[in-house]
Amino acid sequence: MLEAKAQVGQCSVCFHLSADPVCDICRATNRDLQTLCVVADSRDVIAIEKTREYRGRYHVLGGLISPMDGIGPEQLNIGPLVHRVSKEGTQEVIMAISPSIEGDTTTLYVGQLLKPFTRVTRIAFGLPMGGDLEYADEVTLARALEGRRDLE
Repeated sequence: MLEAKAQVGQCSVCFHLSADPVCDICRATNRDLQTLCVVADSRDVIAIEKTREYRGRYHVLGGLISPMDGIGPEQLNIGPLVHRVSKEGTQEVIMAISPSIEGDTTTLYVGQLLKPFTRVTRIAFGLPMGGDLEYADEVTLARALEGRRDLE
């Protein structure tokens, strides 16, 4: 376990966990270079990759803004993100941050920084598959209604 910990670091491009200076996702030539998905930590990258639906690149913030815990924007990988987006010609940044007070704060803060450079979107939130409406909280139901889309 100690040996594995010593070998694993962060990708110098996206800050995802990697045993190499640049991770496999950043080195892949078949990824969509126009789309960047921003997540809080590497577990989120792994979860999104499991869906096999997203083919773009990532940027791992390394946490969420949380003034109560003494975590401000300067403790996160926000500066490198703004630099990447402003220099790489990214067409869309998808904010894939979990809904919470800290998540919403981080999403809004980062979104405002990136809007001058690119389109910024947020993943939709709603009900889990198999969930019952009667057990969903008001915020989840409201976001599910806001994120609705046309039937195909």
